[in-house]
Amino acid sequence: MSTATYTVKGMTCGHCVSSVKEEVSEVAGVTGVEVDLATGLLTVDSDGPIDTAKIVAAVEEAGYEVANP
Repeated sequence: MSTATYTVKGMTCGHCVSSVKEEVSEVAGVTGVEVDLATGLLTVDSDGPIDTAKIVAAVEEAGYEVANP
């Protein structure tokens, strides 16, 4: 079990949170996704280490940006 935390920029509402959760949860190996709108924190639980680029790509697909990936 592995957990990684990222900061997402540009989220302003609950729909933003849902979009990020949906895209990131589709990444292979991801077992859980939590997004905190107030802080912009994205916490990703997975079976093992996941390539940061895959998480960044999923966040960008949702229309947002990862700060300092």
